[in-house]
Amino acid sequence: MASAIFDELDRQIVQALQIDGRAPFSRVGAALGVADQTVARRYRRMVAAGALRVFGVPNTHQFGHGHWMIRLRCVPDAARAVADALARRSDTSWVHLLSAGTEISCNIRSWTAEEHNALLLHKLPRTAQVQSITAQQVIHYFAGAMAGYAGGREWVRLGVLSDEQVSLLVPATGDPTGAGGPTGTSEATGAGGSALEPEDRELITALALDGRRSHAELATTLRRSESSVRRRLETLRTLGALYFDVDVSFDIIGPHVAARMWLSVAPADLISVGTAMARHPEIVFAAATTGPTNLVAVAVCQDGADLFRYLTQRIGALPTVRDVETAPVVRTVKREVMLVPE
Repeated sequence: MASAIFDELDRQIVQALQIDGRAPFSRVGAALGVADQTVARRYRRMVAAGALRVFGVPNTHQFGHGHWMIRLRCVPDAARAVADALARRSDTSWVHLLSAGTEISCNIRSWTAEEHNALLLHKLPRTAQVQSITAQQVIHYFAGAMAGYAGGREWVRLGVLSDEQVSLLVPATGDPTGAGGPTGTSEATGAGGSALEPEDRELITALALDGRRSHAELATTLRRSESSVRRRLETLRTLGALYFDVDVSFDIIGPHVAARMWLSVAPADLISVGTAMARHPEIVFAAATTGPTNLVAVAVCQDGADLFRYLTQRIGALPTVRDVETAPVVRTVKREVMLVPE
């Protein structure tokens, strides 16, 4: 799939959907100055090419179920098989092969403590190819989709929309993700003190397959009334229990170098450092975690020289960062929901 088939309008549509994954094509077209039929046609072409996917994600962190980031070291020649097995699981995302290809990083979001305990405490430790496991629970988001509109940086990396176009696409709440509000932060608090209802998991699972499914399609699939599906979907977004994100191919966003970073920061300085990093255009994800380091981030740079500049000038300018470990992403096996062909 040659990157030349994707042009500026395609990238504008992708950025619009990063701002609001369920924005009507008519609103996207109005912001971009093109017909809604053109937006719909371009969107379907990118989806058919496997270059784009809009999906719904439960904010399990908000309800205390947890978002974990794991790091595995495997015996030589085994990492690829372990990564493939992890990628096939419905509770994993962003499965990366790191460094020399013997290390794996992966995100886990489980609905219940029992589900992530089954993987972290039983299945992985008994896998002979896995030599060591580090598991860190995310306890606060600074940048990324879960951090809300102001903290998220996915669309900034594309940077093809004007400020005026962005303002036309941001929902009235100012928070397309519903995850943390316009301040760019989110906490592990319940939505108005209420938990997810039993049927919510079925609804969110259907949206994980296609985040732009219409209310009528969802109602048919779930055998519920369209009005009840519409109301519950709006409620979940308002409560922050559900947000929408976009998986996008490198063929659209262009060549780059991605790296995971584990930083050690004095606890008193964690908020100031995390907030500062969230403002860096190179950072697409940053969060405070438990574990041997207390801040995990993902940087996306143009090339190795750009990554070196970022580490020495941007990170180096933060005096309270005591230590940083960097591991380049050798290969992405799975994005948020999409498997990546080799």
